[in-house]
Amino acid sequence: MPTVLLTGIGLLASQTAEYGDLLDAAVIIEDGRIAWVGTGGSAPDADEHVDLAGRCVLPGFVDSHAHLVFAGDRSAEFSARMTGEPYTAGGIQTTVAATRAAGDEALTARVAGLTAEMQASGITTYEIKSGYGLTVRDEARSLQIATQFTSEATFLGAHVVAPEYADDPAGYVDLVCGEMLAACAPHARWIDVFCDQGAFDGDAARAILVAGARAGLGGRVHANQLRPGPGVQVACEMGAASADHCTHLSTADVDALAAANTVATLLPGAEFSTRSAYPDARRLLDAGVPVALATDCNPGTSYTTSMAFCIALAVREMGMTPTEAVRSATVGGATALQRTDIGQITPGVRADLIALDAPSPVHLAYRPGVDLIAAVWKDGLRIR
Repeated sequence: MPTVLLTGIGLLASQTAEYGDLLDAAVIIEDGRIAWVGTGGSAPDADEHVDLAGRCVLPGFVDSHAHLVFAGDRSAEFSARMTGEPYTAGGIQTTVAATRAAGDEALTARVAGLTAEMQASGITTYEIKSGYGLTVRDEARSLQIATQFTSEATFLGAHVVAPEYADDPAGYVDLVCGEMLAACAPHARWIDVFCDQGAFDGDAARAILVAGARAGLGGRVHANQLRPGPGVQVACEMGAASADHCTHLSTADVDALAAANTVATLLPGAEFSTRSAYPDARRLLDAGVPVALATDCNPGTSYTTSMAFCIALAVREMGMTPTEAVRSATVGGATALQRTDIGQITPGVRADLIALDAPSPVHLAYRPGVDLIAAVWKDGLRIR
C-alpha cells in the first residue's frame, strides 16, 4: 500500500503523553497504521500527500457500548415518556418481540445502516451487543450478524428475563449460563449482564459473569442505571472491564471503581432520552476512575449514533471539560475494550483518524448539533 502523508494539521489532539496537542502537525499512514507523527516541517516524504488546510485531527471515536441488532420502532414509547411516563426495563420486551419476528436480512440491514451512520460521524470502532433475542437461536444469530461488522461482539442474553421465563427467572439464568452461552460464546468476545431494577440481581449477575469467564469471555456490566444497587460492586469484584451507566453511585461504589481500575462507561444519551439525572463524571474523574463515553445506541432509550452529541452532553450536564470528554470518547473507550491499538495517535496504532472542520476538539461541545466531521480514516483508508 502507498504511504500517505497528512499535512497542514493545525492541531493534532493525539491523546498521548508523548505528543499531547501538537501544533502544525503531520502524520504518515502506512499499511493501515500510523507510521510517523511530528511537525509539518520535519515530515519525511511519502507516496501521497493530503493537505488538511489547518483542520484539527483526533483519533477515531471508540464506542464501547451499543445495541445495534434489533427490529421495530419505539418512537411511540419515547413520545409517551416525554409526557411524563417513567422508563422501566420492561420496555425492552417490545423490541424482543420485533427482533424475534425479523429475518436475518432485515436485522443485518439495520446494523449496516447504523454502523454506516457511526462511521460517518467519526466512530471507527464500535462494540455491538446481542440482547433482543433472549432465546438460544435468536441470541446466537444476533451475534453472528454482529460479527460481520465488528470484532467487539458482546453476548447480552442477560438483558432482561425472557417473557416465557417470567415465572421462572432462575431457570432463565440457568439457560443463559448453559445452552445459550454455549451457542453464543464462539461468536462473542464479551459477556454482559443488566444488574438493575427489573433485570438481574447481584447473585444472578455473578453467576452469569462466572459462566462467561469459564467460556473465555471478558465481563461487562450494565450497572446502577435505574437506582442504587449491587451492579458496580459486582463488576469490580468480578474484574469486569467496565461498569456501564453508573448513574446512581455511593461513595463505596466510586472507591471500588478506583481501586479495581474498572472503567466507568457513561451513556448520557440514555439520560437525555429518559429525562433522568445524569451521572456525575466530575466525581469519578476526581477519584481517579477511568471513564469512557459511549452512545448506548438502542431503540428504546438512546437512539443516537452521534458521539459528538454525547460529548456535548457530557460537558454540559456531567461536569466534564471538553478535553476530558474527547479523551473519554477515544482512549477511554479503547480502555473499556482493553485495546491499546486504537483511541490515540502514535506510531504503531491503527490509522483511525478524524479531521474536523474546526481548529480544536472543543468545537464538538461548543457547536452542538453541527456536523464538523470533514474526513474519516479507518485502518488507513479514507471512508468519508
